[in-house]
Amino acid sequence: MAYIPPHKRHSKDSERPTPMPTPTPMSLTPRFNRNVGLRALRSNAGKSGKIVYSNYATYRWFAVGWSDENGNASAAHLKPVSVESFERRTGEKPLILVKNNLDQNEAQGSSCSSIVENVLPDLLSSFEKVRDEIQRGDLKDVKLSMIARFGNILFQGSPSVNLESTTKDCLRNLKRTFYTSLPASYAANIISEVALKIGVDFAGVKESYQVKLSDSTQPDSTIFCKCRIELNPTRDMVIDISCMDMDLDLRLALSHKRIVTSMSEDEMQGLRNLIDSAVLDPGVKGGLRWPIGRPSSVSRYNVVAAWHTKATAYVNASTRLKVQLADRFDFKTAYGETSNEVVLKLKGIALGLLEKDFETNVISDMLKEKLSLIWLHFLQCEPFLT
Repeated sequence: MAYIPPHKRHSKDSERPTPMPTPTPMSLTPRFNRNVGLRALRSNAGKSGKIVYSNYATYRWFAVGWSDENGNASAAHLKPVSVESFERRTGEKPLILVKNNLDQNEAQGSSCSSIVENVLPDLLSSFEKVRDEIQRGDLKDVKLSMIARFGNILFQGSPSVNLESTTKDCLRNLKRTFYTSLPASYAANIISEVALKIGVDFAGVKESYQVKLSDSTQPDSTIFCKCRIELNPTRDMVIDISCMDMDLDLRLALSHKRIVTSMSEDEMQGLRNLIDSAVLDPGVKGGLRWPIGRPSSVSRYNVVAAWHTKATAYVNASTRLKVQLADRFDFKTAYGETSNEVVLKLKGIALGLLEKDFETNVISDMLKEKLSLIWLHFLQCEPFLT
């Protein structure tokens, strides 16, 4: 059998979305040269290309809708499901948490209040630490962001885990992944119905190619090249919430990024040499390839991933909704995946936190309002993990 390069191999996942059409192969140079800036971060990440967290980041899990407030083992069980990307990484099927007696009519207000009660202290504490760095001058020109994402929390089992019954304490000790790939029908419903119901206006459709690079001189950072060059935002708070009476789970995350200095001409030239050799190709995962004889690494920079996304955006004064089809290829794992994703950017909460003398009750009310909207419109979905 003829050898097939990893990025041309097709996933076995028949349920994944059809890859978006891409232009005739061409150079990325025109896109790269339009506008270039530099964004940087601080992190305690141990390896280039990894997700970056601040040194004081909060990362935790809890569940709402668990029948027994003490997390009784008879209230829920763990169910193995098939997720190819997870299985390739861990060698085993992931587990999802399933309530034994589902009740989607459970009071929305009590669930949202419970989430606010759990999240608000971490949100305020995480922001205070970011603000302290700003006031000390460690951070300048900070862009704060708070988002909500929707998907399924995947737990990684262990030999001691009982699938038929589980407790909250047991789940807290398991590794987990927040899986954001959603059915095409869910994404279509968000565009056709939910956007209108939540009062956001169409802002446009944007197609982009992104190259994710590692930098040998900054091993804790990862560089993204699109129409500008920026580094990953730093995560200050990530809270995963199992919504036991709904079809999807929820992730709330606070992050920040900052502008530093412009890149030197030598640094820019190194990146240009790498990007100039990239070719748009609809036949490969991630939409980009490097021709034979043109390396995917130059000097201090090395390509670790390529992304092709097509995003539809909707906005109002306090919210930005993005529905995107993302085609990604990871050069380190030689694996690619196409996914439908929905992101709700909570601009009003981020702006409220940045006010000089914000009131806690105002932030609490805004958070509860957004959670009510999320509960009504974003957490119901047809079953798709089996």
